[in-house]
Amino acid sequence: MNSGSLLGSGSRYGLSVEDDPAKADVEVLPNGLEAFNERRWPRHPPWRPIAVFVRNDGEVVAGLAGETYCGWLFIKYLWVSEGLRGRGVGRELMARAEARARDRGCHSAWVDTFSFQAPGFYQKLGYEEFGRLDYPPDHQRHFLRKRLSLLE
Repeated sequence: MNSGSLLGSGSRYGLSVEDDPAKADVEVLPNGLEAFNERRWPRHPPWRPIAVFVRNDGEVVAGLAGETYCGWLFIKYLWVSEGLRGRGVGRELMARAEARARDRGCHSAWVDTFSFQAPGFYQKLGYEEFGRLDYPPDHQRHFLRKRLSLLE
């Protein structure tokens, strides 16, 4: 951890760079941001977690996790174990998450994936690229989105 004084000498504020921060310390950040947002956008909808799992005898063998917020589904993680790949499991996980997102009033979804992961998979499901970064070296990070409902 790197430490230093913030706001000049004599200040009781300290600055630290941490490679393994405490979860409780990290959780202060979204809570503070949410309080800030609420003051400027009263009664805005909350972030809501969403997950879809495939289990084998209780063990997760495939799944999707993300969030819905203000009309958008964000897919944070999608993973299918080796033995289930190529059998439509990923497509079904996506369909179930998109259906739940529509039930929650979402109009669109977005996801990011690396070039060595699954951009083609998402494109087959109707996702369109809206951004790309060169990262990590020799690869790219693709940002894709899909409309879940008709324009009103």
